[in-house]
Amino acid sequence: MNKQTKLLLTVVITAVLLLAIAFLAGRLFPSRADRQGAEALTEYWAEDSVPAQELRAYVERVTDPGNAAEFIPEKDRIAVFDMDGTLTCETYYTYYDTMMFIEFCLHDHPERVSDELKEIAASIQPGYLADEALARNFARAYAGMTIEEFSQYAVEFGKKETASFHNMRYIDNFYLPMVEIVQYLYENGFTIYVISGTERTTTRAIVANSPISKYVTPNHVIGTDFEVKQKGHETESSNLNFKYEDGDELVLTGGFIQKNLNGNKSIYVEREIGQRPVLAFGNSGSDTSMMNYTIDSRNPYPAQAYMVVADDSEREWGTQNWEEKSADYISKGYIPISMKNDFLQIYQDGITRAEEQYTPAEVETEPEAEELLPAA
Repeated sequence: MNKQTKLLLTVVITAVLLLAIAFLAGRLFPSRADRQGAEALTEYWAEDSVPAQELRAYVERVTDPGNAAEFIPEKDRIAVFDMDGTLTCETYYTYYDTMMFIEFCLHDHPERVSDELKEIAASIQPGYLADEALARNFARAYAGMTIEEFSQYAVEFGKKETASFHNMRYIDNFYLPMVEIVQYLYENGFTIYVISGTERTTTRAIVANSPISKYVTPNHVIGTDFEVKQKGHETESSNLNFKYEDGDELVLTGGFIQKNLNGNKSIYVEREIGQRPVLAFGNSGSDTSMMNYTIDSRNPYPAQAYMVVADDSEREWGTQNWEEKSADYISKGYIPISMKNDFLQIYQDGITRAEEQYTPAEVETEPEAEELLPAA
């Protein structure tokens, strides 16, 4: 074989190898365009899902630079998500922050809380009201904990299994179709915020240990706020009376600042983001202020709001009436999502609904703590 033939053969072999590598790279590492194409929102969404179709169409329109009338620059592609009931399961016995409070008071650290708080924790039953009064009690329970200690407890609690599902830890209660939406939007240049009624540090701990951790940074989490002070200055009326020094600790005082529900959601969005989102996702009336703020007629960009309806009573504990809820949401300008019909799969493989939703927790304190009055 002469030199020219050898050189030609080398070139051919090299070209074939490069083509093979390019092909495999495309299979193993699909391009952003490939990920955003026809396969978007199909892994966990029903093929005929109308909300999935509407969201895909919306994203295609607003990310197309050639569509001058609807194009949204990346810096303005803000999407806000409620957490409990929208990204995660919130049906009792699975509601993260409520069950964390119960476990903290009755099982994990009863020595750190008052008898009154133990009574309140033991009195919580299905159908309880997750209002500001209860959130104030949550704040009291964790008084004296540093932010790091509190965050770590939220993570450790997440490893416990809920009695409402088989093979589900509390941190496993993310809805896979909603996780898919978060990823899809992130890959299309959207900045994702989680706007939750759950306390902020707890929400950050949940998000950081969840399937959406790659797409939502801690500074993009907005939640209910408990009072925080510098250790040693907990009782001082003004933070202007002291300064942070190297090694100082920030601690929860037991005080309460604000519950991030209803009108506070729109106020927090304006205060902390500083502009209207273009997409909002929620699941209940407490999210409607955030939804309405997003789709307000003064929004300079096309905007949409989606509401998750908990109507799946077989794979989930949903009891909402689809016809009633969807009609109500449509009348308000929202796009309803049916967990029963739109979600192809809700949870990770192996997670199934338990036979009973609620299993009473045993109180590991004084015997009389079992006979309790309702929380105030």
